[in-house]
Amino acid sequence: MIVCYFGIYNKDYARNKILISGLRKNGVEVIECNSKRPFLLKYFDLVVQYWKTRKKFDLIIVGFPGQTIVPLAKLICRKRIIFDAFLSVYDSYIFDRKTASPKSLKAKYYWFLDWFSCKLADKILLDTNEHIKYFSEVFGIKREKFSRILIGADDEVFYPKESKKAIDKFLVHFHGTYIPLQGIKYIIEAANILRGENIIFRLIGGGQEYKNIKEKIVSLELQNMVELIDFVPIEKVSKYISESDVCLGIFGDTNKAKRVIPNKLYECVAMKKPVITADTIAIREIFKDNKELVFCAIADAESLANKILELRNNIEIRKKIANQGYNLYKEKFCPKVLGLELKNILKKYATKK
Repeated sequence: MIVCYFGIYNKDYARNKILISGLRKNGVEVIECNSKRPFLLKYFDLVVQYWKTRKKFDLIIVGFPGQTIVPLAKLICRKRIIFDAFLSVYDSYIFDRKTASPKSLKAKYYWFLDWFSCKLADKILLDTNEHIKYFSEVFGIKREKFSRILIGADDEVFYPKESKKAIDKFLVHFHGTYIPLQGIKYIIEAANILRGENIIFRLIGGGQEYKNIKEKIVSLELQNMVELIDFVPIEKVSKYISESDVCLGIFGDTNKAKRVIPNKLYECVAMKKPVITADTIAIREIFKDNKELVFCAIADAESLANKILELRNNIEIRKKIANQGYNLYKEKFCPKVLGLELKNILKKYATKK
């Protein structure tokens, strides 16, 4: 089987890198037609690349983000189109990040992008069953048109490794974007509750809520307890994870937070670290509380603080959670396993229309 991975996707973004790598590890030849040129030039560039390779592959996978690319693929190609939607731009920008009113023209535009791209595709990939339920209900797409492919983690970067801490304190790690879904304010409030417990919180990243979070840290006088680090290369993120005692997932009280399992969670589990995250339906699709992960109440700083203390005070439980999480990663969401799942999905579509 030969597939064309098509679009304006970021090759280094975890979702794309893992699926491409996973397919290749399962004997699927992947031809990449990818453009990072600005404005309309990217569409022209993709057409040129497609034309040169059009007779060499069996089907097209439109990589994430691809809502604006699926119509182009449909226009120029008569082969099956698999669309890795991954997330809803409508949900992300209008309801999670609240960049515009739900009644605005921008909201209608984002809804149309999600709906139209899903209508045109032959198969749609999403990361959780809760996400599939959302797409089906909001955009009126039949459930059978979707398949779930988990996110996983890049095992060339995220794997168990030993690293000594530079500080003699219990180290709690978080990395990600500062958007409402992450619920970083609850992490800061948990830090405040744990004041005097010889615990350090290390937060890596930046984004929409960074300024507010930094002001909150200052107002609570937590500068000596919370370390803020800007975005760093992914390889360095893995080094920071290796130094940690416990890692954090997401805690935001948004509908999207209840539908997704974030990249960071898989990455930390792949490095054999115990992880605490909010208890959601999506998380329970894959993980069990106090087995592969530790759950806390969503948007609840006190619950999070209590879970951090429980793990801080019991190294054996930390090791048990870390080992069981890592074993599940190897079984269900390392790149080779996810690549095989995707290959099996593609088999029935690897023919011309």
